[in-house]
Amino acid sequence: MQERNKATWIWYPGDFEIWLGNIFNNRRTERGAMFPPFWKQDSHYVTVEFSHEFDLDREETITITCEGQFNLALDGKLQFGQPKTFVVPPGKHKLNLKVWNQVTPPALFIEGETIHTDSTWLATYEDKIWIDENGIAHGSGIYVPAASWNFDSVETSPSQYHLERSEQYPVSQYTIATNGTLYDFGRETFGYLKIKNLQGTLHIYYGESREEALDKDHCETLDVLSSPLCHDVAASSKAFRFVYIEAEEGTTFDEVLMDYEYAPFNKDISGTFRCSDEEINRIWEVAAYTMDLTTREFFMDGIKRDRWTWSGDAIQSYLMNYYLRFDTECVKRTIRQLRGKDPVTAHVNTIMDYTFYWFKSIHDYYLYTADIDFVREMWSRMVTLMDYVEGRLNKDGMAEGQPDDWIFVDWVDFPMHKRGTLCFEQILLMKAMETMALCAKLLGINKSDYRVKAEQLRNKIKQTFWNYEKKAYYHAIEDGKMNKQITKFPNMFAILYGLAYEEERREIMQSVMLNPTIDPITTPYMRFYELETLCIDDLQTQVLQEIRDYWGGMLREGATSFWEKYNPEETGTQHLAMYGRPYGKSLCHAWGASPIYLIGKYYLGVQPTKPGYEEYTVKPILGDLEWMEGDVPSPFGKIHVTMSQQEVSVYSDGGRGTLIIGEKAIEIPVKQEIKIGL
Repeated sequence: MQERNKATWIWYPGDFEIWLGNIFNNRRTERGAMFPPFWKQDSHYVTVEFSHEFDLDREETITITCEGQFNLALDGKLQFGQPKTFVVPPGKHKLNLKVWNQVTPPALFIEGETIHTDSTWLATYEDKIWIDENGIAHGSGIYVPAASWNFDSVETSPSQYHLERSEQYPVSQYTIATNGTLYDFGRETFGYLKIKNLQGTLHIYYGESREEALDKDHCETLDVLSSPLCHDVAASSKAFRFVYIEAEEGTTFDEVLMDYEYAPFNKDISGTFRCSDEEINRIWEVAAYTMDLTTREFFMDGIKRDRWTWSGDAIQSYLMNYYLRFDTECVKRTIRQLRGKDPVTAHVNTIMDYTFYWFKSIHDYYLYTADIDFVREMWSRMVTLMDYVEGRLNKDGMAEGQPDDWIFVDWVDFPMHKRGTLCFEQILLMKAMETMALCAKLLGINKSDYRVKAEQLRNKIKQTFWNYEKKAYYHAIEDGKMNKQITKFPNMFAILYGLAYEEERREIMQSVMLNPTIDPITTPYMRFYELETLCIDDLQTQVLQEIRDYWGGMLREGATSFWEKYNPEETGTQHLAMYGRPYGKSLCHAWGASPIYLIGKYYLGVQPTKPGYEEYTVKPILGDLEWMEGDVPSPFGKIHVTMSQQEVSVYSDGGRGTLIIGEKAIEIPVKQEIKIGL
């Protein structure tokens, strides 16, 4: 008899994420008005069949729980009713359960002595059955392994999933008017405002800044709470530091607090960092807090305004997450949700560059986790999305924005057209095609055409956009003519994505990346890539100063989490404005947390060189620091690195590591500290 294992809820792959994502993305409001996403929202399959084959020594009674209505067939024969228990006779048998649920994803939980639902079950959304003259069903549907996560109790079904909460109190309050009070929670936060023993009506104005909360006419989010309609808690979560509350005449209440909402994480396997520079320590801590605030059911962009999953934001969140919490389930949920279902009718988030980032995120995930099952799950959707991309290429085989495409690149403070054939987009497309080729090889699928197409595009990019005199890639082709503007965007991605070889890389560094006449980048989004490019060139000392100036500049402006955009030339309330609105800027934005990634990868110096850290390197670099120490999470635990100007030590919980110091390469033993003098 087979060994008893734990039963878990199962559903069709991706459906839980699509259903949850629809709830997640439609929570955005602007001054009380709901604000749905710009892109197509898919839905879960409303009918799913689950099946499994068994060989029993003796009869077995199973308990059946569904989210939805169901029918059950044993060996192709339909059984009557919707039984809570069912007796499976001894011998070889096949169970098929068809579950229908229009509201939440059809899900199934079965538990018996040896029979239990788990990822070995198969699922299909179209079973294509036919029934013969004896009433026996025959099917030939497309079956895939059922999805599961950690819903391992019959009482905790997928539709009940929610983040955790804890009560927090404001650190101070100020009387503003006879009926108005401003509450300060001390730093940026996220959750549900609570009013104890409310009798009457309150008008509530939220703000990431004091100015926003007090500007009743222009604050981005607000609420009206009335008893007995509310139960002391705001109906929807909000991002804020300050809350201004005005009470209507006769209204009374006892106190104001909040339910802080958060995604739990395991501190035992989380990244850490400390060094000799307290400003850098503070930057790392605020970056980690920014990541925690924007890590929710999915990785979101900003917690106040958009509250959506954006692929360009998410790929950076994934990379930062690999060096902070190593929450691989949130990575998978976000990738699945962003992709949605076939047919493809638009780019991911309607943004062409965001589609290309989506492909790369899958291979990044595999590098850090070695989870080939996820690559296999996503492969068919990778193919159909790439088919969509290739169907929109121009006559030269390059990506060019169509009327219904959004070409983003970045928010810029200098004139830069985004029309025509952008060099930047071609480099991202090249990387997406290389990712297709790599994943096909991993899965043993003969798709060498992706490798050929990537190489052909690589050559076209060089021939078309590279200027030997300027030692740089030009911006774009517009109306058949070359736009000779030089920006950092295509040039740094030429380095990061392997388009530029060593000599060309050195030329780009001097002519573009270190050239003060090239227009500066003012968003943390692209500073992420800019500073990584400098780190690749071993300019860690310069990058530390850039981090102090840029992220330290936000702290000096009073930031308690990192922003969507920071321009040091702006002052006062200019830092709060964006999109033509006085408080439109997000003051807690995921892409603002990039020091987490840079420090883990290029200062502590930890990088996987084979999937899942089977092999990895540690190449620590102090820059101008006197000492540093920290942990980098991995699938097998932590890699702890300590470095001073006198010595380096490394302790690792697993994998085959190599410590690189100058020209030396030293093997890192498992669960045994290694110390090397400098």
